[in-house]
Amino acid sequence: MSNTLENELKTMAEKDTHEGYERIDYYNNEKIDRLSAHYSSIITELGEDVNREGLEKTPERVAKAMQYLTHGYDLDPAAILKSAMFKEDHSQMVLVKDIEIYSMCEHHMLPFLGKAHIAYIPNGWIVGLSKIPRVVDAFSRRLQVQERLTDQIKNCIQDTLNPLGVAVVIEAKHLCMQMRGIQKQNSVTTTSSFTGAFEKDSTRKEFIDLISADLY
Repeated sequence: MSNTLENELKTMAEKDTHEGYERIDYYNNEKIDRLSAHYSSIITELGEDVNREGLEKTPERVAKAMQYLTHGYDLDPAAILKSAMFKEDHSQMVLVKDIEIYSMCEHHMLPFLGKAHIAYIPNGWIVGLSKIPRVVDAFSRRLQVQERLTDQIKNCIQDTLNPLGVAVVIEAKHLCMQMRGIQKQNSVTTTSSFTGAFEKDSTRKEFIDLISADLY
């Protein structure tokens, strides 16, 4: 967590302990109050009674949800990678696939969700495997479009690790296409972005074969 996020969000913590598991969520009280007031007005404009029992706490719940769903603005993806870089001579493909993605479409502020498949070929440095999904979260927990998200992940890994190449493929379903508009329930959007060695047909084919295979 970045210093900015720690300083801004440590004003309030919610704790939920169940069977030895403790969950702590940090929020900014002032931001929650401002967002809650806006959501209260929106619910009223939609024709609902914001004071009825079922909606009484909804503005605050939505405000907290939106602050969490967009907390990627407070994270530094490059710093996440730099926190776990290790010198290593390995120069073959490193692939992390089926990384869950949950993001918000910036056009309608409806979710899109799916999976990311990310590979890189080290050039003297490797990174802790958990950091790659964390980079995905840092960029996806913002208002996004899938095309930009794909490029941001690729560019961050390329610029930070300076590998011989990076490959990113994202497959996602967009609720803005399923719940409204064209209302096509089974459509999947696939985006890809490559650098360096992955621009060669043979390396790209190996990557595609690996993310398509059920090896586990």
